[in-house]
Amino acid sequence: MSRSLFDRRSFFALALLLAAIAPSLSARSVPSYFPPRGKWERKQPAAAGMDAAKLKQAVEYAGANGSDWDFARDQIRTFGVPLGPLPKHRAATNGIILRHGYVVAEFGDTKANDPVYSVAKSFLSTVCSVAVAKGLIKDVNDPVAKYIQDGGYDSAHNAKVSWKHHLQQTSEWEGTLWSKNADFVGAEAFGRGERKPRAIQEPGSFYEYNDVRINRFSLSLLRLFGRGLPEVLKTEIMDPIGASADWRWVPYSNSTIETGGRKVQSVSGGTRWGGGLWINSEDLARFGLMILNEGKWDGRPVVSSKWLKDAVAPGAHGPDYGYLWWLNTKKEHWPSAPTSSFAALGNGSNTIWIDPQHDIVFVWHWHKGEAMDGMIQRILAAVTGD
Repeated sequence: MSRSLFDRRSFFALALLLAAIAPSLSARSVPSYFPPRGKWERKQPAAAGMDAAKLKQAVEYAGANGSDWDFARDQIRTFGVPLGPLPKHRAATNGIILRHGYVVAEFGDTKANDPVYSVAKSFLSTVCSVAVAKGLIKDVNDPVAKYIQDGGYDSAHNAKVSWKHHLQQTSEWEGTLWSKNADFVGAEAFGRGERKPRAIQEPGSFYEYNDVRINRFSLSLLRLFGRGLPEVLKTEIMDPIGASADWRWVPYSNSTIETGGRKVQSVSGGTRWGGGLWINSEDLARFGLMILNEGKWDGRPVVSSKWLKDAVAPGAHGPDYGYLWWLNTKKEHWPSAPTSSFAALGNGSNTIWIDPQHDIVFVWHWHKGEAMDGMIQRILAAVTGD
């Protein structure tokens, strides 16, 4: 083979490789816009590298796939007896699409502060990152019992539970919290979500999506900080990113403890039993934009980039799941999405979908869960022109 032919083939191979990765490189090389508090600049889709007609089709698809979740009809039969308040009504489907930080599309009432159910778990994960950054947790592999001595980790079994086990939902913590037992047995307490009795496994060896254990994690973080987690979230995360003052993290009626001589309310990792994080799409989009930018807001570190890298690494057990974030490394959740994309998900369906490859944040309140991949198809078609 002649040298010139080899060089030409090498050149074309390199050109093909660069063409394949160019969309990713160009998307992330554009500086992100960070909206000031109370404002958000809109951009025409074309100015953000998107096809306006195809983006309009995505918005129309979203409007046609709203959730039919009804608090009065569905809450108790699905989840059992509530412990905290629930709204009587909710907004219709609504959401925001960001590209490079700019709003390129929005629909519905994006200022409606509704419960987002288990989206709160990804916020809990981020609050935990604050504890690590402040040195309150030296190592997430440490047993929680090394830090928390309130009786919840006294048994030989629970003493093995680490912070990382809680973050990956592999803790297998045993016990009762706020009148709900971690075994999830009993239709009255757990509704259709009740489970059959099973043998408890070693902490760290078995994945189970379990709100009692997540609520135990939340209580442990409260005791660690010595103050309510809504206050931590506000001062350490939401204020720095310019979020509104409208969101609330609502506790249960029976989740008040005493710490440092003060009565403090412990919050939950969802709205399975009422309460939870009540927040609007605009504030969720700000949170998602900060996560997309590796924990930075307009150049200022808010969350550790190393933490976020670990948070979106899949665990060894269960589904494609990180530190209370849903992942797509196996393309099982959203076959049309990049493997690098990930999301905060809650019943309803409520979603913050983050796509680093295309520099997109998509928030969707109240939609049919099965419609998510179709929405991703349409958003990415507006980017790629496919």
